[in-house]
Amino acid sequence: MINIAIFASGSGTNFEAIMKHIQDGSLPVSCQCLIVDKSDAYCIRRAEKYKVQSFFVNPKRYANKEEYEMMILHILQEKKVDLIVLSGYMRYIGKVLLEAYPNRIINIHPAYLPEFPGAHAILDAFEAHVKQTGVTVHYVDEGVDTGPIIQQRRLDIDPDWDLATLETHVHAVEYDLFWRVIKEVAEKIEKEKNE
Repeated sequence: MINIAIFASGSGTNFEAIMKHIQDGSLPVSCQCLIVDKSDAYCIRRAEKYKVQSFFVNPKRYANKEEYEMMILHILQEKKVDLIVLSGYMRYIGKVLLEAYPNRIINIHPAYLPEFPGAHAILDAFEAHVKQTGVTVHYVDEGVDTGPIIQQRRLDIDPDWDLATLETHVHAVEYDLFWRVIKEVAEKIEKEKNE
């Protein structure tokens, strides 16, 4: 079975959606830990509920990104993590983790990339008055939401929706798509390990 680590910065609704699928057996991976960069991130409480160990790695305690990521890497190696899953983790991944986990870091983005990259994708789509947005799961590289796309799903926007309604619909697509892609990527890693 593939070991994953989930990285998050906020409330952890995607974390919870993933954990539900792990728990019911539809996503056959083991979540070894949750990595957070904020001590008050609500996802820590969600992790407790699922008995997943969480680690708050405070970026302010380290001189630079390399040192910060070396600390994270130490945890990942200790937990024998095969795949990093970014689930609302609001920090760029640097050289240390990219080199240690080539094509083993995936991210979910609440837009149909390359449309609306960056931290405010849902708001950007809403303000642009586009007819469609979407959700993308992609491999992480050194750019901002520029890594190779694994899967995408389109979402039609009802012109009567307010921002909160759009967010709800985008998140619903995320919750359904992300676990399926994690499963697909995990199966690929498992196959590579057994070759």
